[in-house]
Amino acid sequence: MNIMNLFELERNKNLKKEAPLASRMRPERLEDFFGQKHVVGKDTLLYRAIKADKLSSIILYGPPGTGKTTLAKIIANSTVSNFVQLNATAAGVKDIKATVDDANLSLATSGKRTILFIDEIHRFNKAQQDALLPHVEDGTVILVGATTENPYFEVNKSLVSRSVIFRFEFLSKDDIRTLTARAISDKERGLGIYNATIDDDALEFIADTANGDARVALNALELAVLTTEAAPGAGVRIDVKTAEQCMQRRALNYDRDGDNHYDTISAFIKSMRGSDPDAALYYLARMIYAGEDPKFIARRIVICASEDVGNADPHALLIAEAAARAVEFIGLPECQFNLSQAVIYIACAPKSNATGGYFKAADDVANVQIKNIPRHLRDAHYADAEKLGSGVGYKYSHDYPGNYVRQQYLPDELAGRIYYEPSENGVEKKIKESLEKLRKGVDNDV
Repeated sequence: MNIMNLFELERNKNLKKEAPLASRMRPERLEDFFGQKHVVGKDTLLYRAIKADKLSSIILYGPPGTGKTTLAKIIANSTVSNFVQLNATAAGVKDIKATVDDANLSLATSGKRTILFIDEIHRFNKAQQDALLPHVEDGTVILVGATTENPYFEVNKSLVSRSVIFRFEFLSKDDIRTLTARAISDKERGLGIYNATIDDDALEFIADTANGDARVALNALELAVLTTEAAPGAGVRIDVKTAEQCMQRRALNYDRDGDNHYDTISAFIKSMRGSDPDAALYYLARMIYAGEDPKFIARRIVICASEDVGNADPHALLIAEAAARAVEFIGLPECQFNLSQAVIYIACAPKSNATGGYFKAADDVANVQIKNIPRHLRDAHYADAEKLGSGVGYKYSHDYPGNYVRQQYLPDELAGRIYYEPSENGVEKKIKESLEKLRKGVDNDV
């Protein structure tokens, strides 16, 4: 080994030693890769391809800090092929051509394939992608692309069609918690030499506020450990106040499985019910800030639309349902607008809890014994139904003025029961006026 090679080796060691924690903690073997089990779990397609060193062109698509670059590095460590890395923000057509020339030479002289990893591939312009395409197509290079943007929109369709797309998801809170705890105790690559400890609530706060991004969590942890003085005779201790400062966010007293969770959602619903849009928006923002699942919030809004607004404003349910669909379709952070719109509408809408009449009916179902459905209401769509009296005497509403005629619909044992009692609010006021006329036997002319 010559002096230059020794110099490069030593330089790389020092660079690795001084690299950020998130870089140092990157696993180097597939078995140590954390998260994304649906992509590289044992016996998945990609796992087998990497293990067998039979990779074809792939594009890794997903949020930042979820392991795309880490997996590319693992591929580099696992293959006998040449591995070349380009960053789309710095590389140009000239770099692509040089890589392709080297790949052709390697294939001709040693039979070695070349795997080309392009980070942020969505930043390649059309000319760059067009320069790469024929060489991916003929197998001169095996493409491994990484992108935070949807490749079906941002990457050349021809490149996409010649690659297998693997979608990465945000890491779970448990994943972040485990990675963070591992980093603080690892003496070789992590922060173990500082004899640091982290309080449970601080670890939970970092796991919550990292929003599925391992890099954010590890950067915050490293900053916390390196800037916190050790107590005399003890190591560094990271409490929730330090975690707040390093994450640049305030910790809320909000445990998604504890009392504060239920207190906050209760206050949120009661604020909408109480027609206070300002308070409702505050509790909405509080839940989003604390990392509450927006789908959970959307479900509560949909319930409130029927439970507390009902037919006083039938549009409330439509708007709440549309917001819930938008949450599924758009996700955070943009769906905050959709949730906010629904919350404001429902808080400002006229209120009625008359839909609760259903539970009076359900109580009678459970507690009142009835003999039969009234004969005139029974099914008559079969031969000889009339001989059994089924359907006999039924009056078809549309044959009468105003499309209404009085007849008994409830079973005899419940005749005269009233379950639905409309309010005087909004649309329901008109419903009430109309229904009162019907119940008194007056033709409906409203």
